[in-house]
Amino acid sequence: MARQKQFKRKKNTINGWLVLDKPYGITSNEALGKIKRIFSPQKVGHAGTLDPRASGLLPVAFGEATKTVPFVMDGRKVYRFEVTWGTETNTDDTEGEVIATSDVRPSVDTITTVLGEFVGTIMQVPPKFSAIKVAGERAYDLARDGEEVVLEARPIDVHRLDLVDCPDENRAVFEAECGKGTYVRALARDLGRRLGTCGHVTELRRLLVGPFGEEDMIGLDEILESAERLDEGQRIDDLVEEFVLPVREAMDELVEVPVSLDDAAKIRKGMAVLLRGRDAPLNTEVAFASHASVPVAIGSIDKGRFQPSRVFHLQV
Repeated sequence: MARQKQFKRKKNTINGWLVLDKPYGITSNEALGKIKRIFSPQKVGHAGTLDPRASGLLPVAFGEATKTVPFVMDGRKVYRFEVTWGTETNTDDTEGEVIATSDVRPSVDTITTVLGEFVGTIMQVPPKFSAIKVAGERAYDLARDGEEVVLEARPIDVHRLDLVDCPDENRAVFEAECGKGTYVRALARDLGRRLGTCGHVTELRRLLVGPFGEEDMIGLDEILESAERLDEGQRIDDLVEEFVLPVREAMDELVEVPVSLDDAAKIRKGMAVLLRGRDAPLNTEVAFASHASVPVAIGSIDKGRFQPSRVFHLQV
């Protein structure tokens, strides 16, 4: 990996999304820290944490894009993951201690027969080593301290679960499309139990989060190498142009209502405006107003009036 240049520590005004391909072996916060050191943005966050032992799509929001993080996090996610049969761990992945073993190895036909049971709205007990709070504390902190952690089953949405490959009798590769709150590690655990054996995740890669997919991902090494090649004066503008997507990319599934320049000015002051045009929606819980395709605000529409709730400060 190329050595990262050291630049003056100034905060840069950057608005938009960088869709990072997080490498295996580092936390999401560590990956975010590397991005912050490169871009030095005024404001930054990420949508959806990935474990250190997982790789793949980590959406990073700069500036005004942080206001759209909830819409990305609430979107569907796609994971490709490998399950190794015969062993269950207390973390449901390779990090934990073995708590159960089995000699049973399910066949391809047996696996495909039960997959339908894991599609739709199903009940899932999250892993004991998870970020869910129990009496104000994270479950993984309690579990690491040796305390007994009891988590209640909760409904999750699994839209698709496919068997992708069986490299050998000990391993199977799946692809899951699921909603918010789904734990892939728990899917692997429950699949193993349903198949009369044990199972845990040995590889995990996220391929999609909301509107962002594989084609949007940028490797961390690629970003570091591009930063290394540029002069200090070029660095931010060129990197932003090369890697950062517009704020509006996160709102593809929202209703968009174009407004005039005068109405845009009113909306930015928090004022409601009457939408014009025969195609203007009358009632919508969540929508965004735009002028010249640039987002002005997120809000709601009631009886044909757009009421802003979150205003963007973006140049037209």
